[in-house]
Amino acid sequence: MSGNTSSAGSAAKAGIGLGSALAVAISWSVNKSIIWAAIHGVLSWFYVIYFAFTRPGGLAG
Repeated sequence: MSGNTSSAGSAAKAGIGLGSALAVAISWSVNKSIIWAAIHGVLSWFYVIYFAFTRPGGLAG
């Protein structure tokens, strides 16, 4: 099993976490800007949580 390298393992080694990938996807769908997507990717889970609370119909209602 240690010799089996998956794409998820490669992404983790590259430093791309689930929070960063999710933040970039959300940012791109909202802003269509590479600059903002990169900034939000660095902010990672902070941006994801912010988006969830501030969008209409989000977690805050």
